[in-house]
Amino acid sequence: MRVIAAMSGGVDSAVAAARAVEAGHDVTGIHLALSRNPASYRSGARGCCTIEDSNDARRAADVIGIPFYVWDLSDRFHEDVVVDFMDEYAAGRTPNPCLRCNEKIKFAAVLDRALNLGFDAVATGHYAVLKDGPDGVELHRANDQAKDQSYVLGVLTQDQLKHSLFPLGDTPKPLVREEAARRGLLVADKPDSHDICFVADGDNAGWLKEKLGERQPNTGGSIVDESGVELGTHTGTVGFTIGQRKGLRIGVPAADGRPRFVLDIEPVSGTVTVGPKEHLAIDHISGIRPLWAGSAPTTLDGSVQLRAHGDEHRARITVSSSTNEPSVEIDLHDVAYGIAPGQAAVIYDGTRVVGSATIASTRRVSQ
Repeated sequence: MRVIAAMSGGVDSAVAAARAVEAGHDVTGIHLALSRNPASYRSGARGCCTIEDSNDARRAADVIGIPFYVWDLSDRFHEDVVVDFMDEYAAGRTPNPCLRCNEKIKFAAVLDRALNLGFDAVATGHYAVLKDGPDGVELHRANDQAKDQSYVLGVLTQDQLKHSLFPLGDTPKPLVREEAARRGLLVADKPDSHDICFVADGDNAGWLKEKLGERQPNTGGSIVDESGVELGTHTGTVGFTIGQRKGLRIGVPAADGRPRFVLDIEPVSGTVTVGPKEHLAIDHISGIRPLWAGSAPTTLDGSVQLRAHGDEHRARITVSSSTNEPSVEIDLHDVAYGIAPGQAAVIYDGTRVVGSATIASTRRVSQ
């Protein structure tokens, strides 16, 4: 099988490429140039998709003995990931750019190009497991639960899964590093990347304020309690997310002395509402734009994961039968805290990913 190995410059994708070669595939390594101005992206050990990472990927490909190319997808990445990130925050929602990158770039743009060039599949260093099931290819959680990345792959469809390879899904991360060292890969001890690759200094709020400029829905507003009493002011709602505790800069302490959390963000008026943690509790989620790894269920008693590194919540999932505006209603058996519109709800049946939906709204039903 002819395989494109997407090589980020890290240890995981390097070992995945080596394993694809060892499995007998005809492998070509590619690195994605995603920044139209590489100097503006993260660099050094905490980088992702930088010039340094490209050089690390090229050296790994040389050691493995495979051809290597750089694919420039910077324009598409900017439109589908960076602009989406800005638009979602401007609307008061909380996006996941890594999940969007998987959906729009790595398993759409890259896979489409690979197939058009005569390749059969794309291999990545994601920690997830693919299995043959009765209705096609199934996506499952990785054996190493601490590194499981099935959540950020929950946007993949059956057609994409059929052309994907995840060679690391059965291996704990420490063993992957040991294998990289045995193979002579210099990235064996390279630290994992963190944060958002296109925010160079890790200051998401500062980056958003700079990039949005006049597009910001407001340049300031009030921080209020649930009764509407003003507790402070801010310089833009893009600096807040639902569930945020730190950095609120409220001069007036709560009457009971307990910390306050962001409960609601209203980007048009610029109002940020804060209150106690228990008021973040929700047990019902409405989701839009569902994507299914196979056939869409009607109802399912399964579980959902609501953050990339979040807990799994038992839930009953009901799928709308409407073809015009498909939606998903999720009833949690236990409450979850700090869940924001714009995040993804990834749906599981045991370890199998059933699909995902974008969270449109949340509420507390039971008390």
